[in-house]
Amino acid sequence: MAAVQDGPIESDSDKETKPDVLNDGAGNITGSSTGVLSSPPNAASSATGATKPMAPPGPENQQTLLAVLQYLRKNNLLESVDILRREAGLSDDADDSQGADGPGGLGSAGNVDEGGDANSLLNRVSIATSAPAGSVAAAPSKGGDDQPDVNVVLSAYSQQGDPALYDTYYTGLKNFIESVLDCHRAELSQLFYPLFVHMYLELIYNNHEQEGKAFFERFSGDQECYYRDDLRVLSAVSKREHMRGNETLLDFRTSKFVLRISRDSYQLLKRHLQERQNNQIWNIIQEHLYIDIFDGMPRSKSQIDSMSGSLAGETRREANKVKVFYGLLKEPEIEVPLDDEDEEAENEEGKPKKKKPKKDSMGSKSKKQDPNAPQQNRIPLPELKDSDKLDKIMNMKEATKRIRLSPDLLPSICFYSFLNAYQGLTAVDFTDDSSLIAGGFADSTVRVWSVTPKKLRRVKSAADLNLIDKESDDVLERIMDDKTASELKVMYGHSGPVYGVSFSSDRNYLLSSSEDGTVRLWSLQTYTCLVGYKGHNYPVWDTQFSPYGYYFISGGHDRVARLWATDHYQPLRIFAGHLGDVTCTRFHPNSNYVATGSADRTIRLWDVLNGNCVRIFTGHKGPIHSLAFSPNGKFLASGATDGRVLLWDIGHGLMIGELKGHTDTIYALKFSRDGEILASGSMDNTVRLWDALRAFDDVETDDFTATTGHIHLPDNSQEVLLGTYMTKSTPVIHLHFTRRNLLLAAGAYNPQ
Repeated sequence: MAAVQDGPIESDSDKETKPDVLNDGAGNITGSSTGVLSSPPNAASSATGATKPMAPPGPENQQTLLAVLQYLRKNNLLESVDILRREAGLSDDADDSQGADGPGGLGSAGNVDEGGDANSLLNRVSIATSAPAGSVAAAPSKGGDDQPDVNVVLSAYSQQGDPALYDTYYTGLKNFIESVLDCHRAELSQLFYPLFVHMYLELIYNNHEQEGKAFFERFSGDQECYYRDDLRVLSAVSKREHMRGNETLLDFRTSKFVLRISRDSYQLLKRHLQERQNNQIWNIIQEHLYIDIFDGMPRSKSQIDSMSGSLAGETRREANKVKVFYGLLKEPEIEVPLDDEDEEAENEEGKPKKKKPKKDSMGSKSKKQDPNAPQQNRIPLPELKDSDKLDKIMNMKEATKRIRLSPDLLPSICFYSFLNAYQGLTAVDFTDDSSLIAGGFADSTVRVWSVTPKKLRRVKSAADLNLIDKESDDVLERIMDDKTASELKVMYGHSGPVYGVSFSSDRNYLLSSSEDGTVRLWSLQTYTCLVGYKGHNYPVWDTQFSPYGYYFISGGHDRVARLWATDHYQPLRIFAGHLGDVTCTRFHPNSNYVATGSADRTIRLWDVLNGNCVRIFTGHKGPIHSLAFSPNGKFLASGATDGRVLLWDIGHGLMIGELKGHTDTIYALKFSRDGEILASGSMDNTVRLWDALRAFDDVETDDFTATTGHIHLPDNSQEVLLGTYMTKSTPVIHLHFTRRNLLLAAGAYNPQ
């Protein structure tokens, strides 16, 4: 579970560990040991983008050029410095403070990348407009007080029109859009919100406070309901000083709002603006919006609404064109010995041939190589230990007894209620074999319970271990201290609420993430903390182990996700790109990809191998709090504060389903072991079961070939909903299917 803070916590940026690789969403930027990034890919293109020599700079623009030249020199981009001087028409010996590109030039391109060290002149990563992966933002770092605020300089709104005419401009466009054909009206109506925000900010930035207030009051009620929270933030900005340090506005000013519009609708808009000579609107569209034009029929209102709502608009279509290897890795060949019970059961039934092929088919299934799977060695995975092989054998045996779920055969649900949880239960996880349950609490503790009659025991002390015969067959049993046996173990170490917990696949380790900015690794042999991973400067909302162990992912308030390995105290990858807190993280079943959900209302899929963002999904109307991959790796389900479950096809990069029914935030999602049922748990005190196969099958696959990048979503939530199960007064914060497809749910009882 996660909560989003109102603002950044002031902390020493020197504590930030320097990553091996930093990614800006469009590609890799490799950091050196000092943390300063190598040459930004967009710096040269920004400087060389102008084809005409610029006019001699005015005094207002001197600060801009000073900032840009300082930044280029700091990154040793001397060639770019020369090009910029030449394009600006400056002499080589001109002072650094002279000459600049105005806000509509270099600033409008938005191509500013951030240096890695704490004293960097740029204290934020802004978007690269040409990058297919979308916009990028990172946690603010402390810049020198004597240096100009580059972000304010580069993205400042220049005075371009009479403030008294802004109402007229906006009303004229509104009247035009409302007068066009219905098929174009829905698409062009997307312009209202971004234009409204930018025109309002332009008025405030240029100190036209009264005109800005009147503009806001007149038109804010016309905006879509899912932008209500953003408008609330905007309403608090009534002076130019308020814009400084406001993260939401900074995102809006430095990233281009993406609109997807058909070519016919775009031509209508362009013709109207040219006829009216409405340069004010046209300049904002050119400078702050990115219009993704597609050929074909205009989209309907419902299609647009299903994809809208994120902080930066929709996803550019090219952002989801990269090939994703979503298939499963080939399982290692392990012989499954038959138990005596199994043999007896077969003899009694008198049908041994019926049961044996079932096991053979399981083995052969794992030996086949999925054509969509990555290579086995694409990323280094830990080798299987003997204990892992035994666990896999147990898993296969359990799978033979698994109940195959269907709409006619729904799972039993076992609910674990945490009673008297006055410590404030914030996170829950089950082990894969369902033998242990862990809880993270607001009092900074991590608690582990045994769900089976087997009690939890610690390893004996070093002195006692020396007395044990290491050659005995039951040495693993002898090393455990029976005196420490109990149903509950409490682990102390964090200095703030614990927001995420995750068991390793071998049940030897437990991860926890906290408000204190650390991720801790706990031993489930000694119930002590082994490592504290310090990389985030702000609260860490979620963490999760890879299905294969060794790697784990964390995401937090600093808007980035970090990939770690248990034996490295620094992150292996930093996934930067979200415009809001990273509230939930999930590994793909093949461990080659990581999904992150964010308060910016988008979901991103990242490639673990190179750190690239390979998918961006928009459609939720609120922060995302739960993610779940289907067992076959082809689909992703997401839940958010808007109470909707959205289904995504990873291979095609498209939304393929929308499940409505919950009335509050969805904090838990889980597919059954065979992928036929999707369970969702919410703060509305219900668990709902959905027919996942039908939800996926109802989509017309022909739509995937369309170049428009959208499909027609069937409105079949009630047909797909298989059951709703109420709790007394317990919000559902975690779901887990056992190996035999029994559904376990957990939450803290909340007396009204």
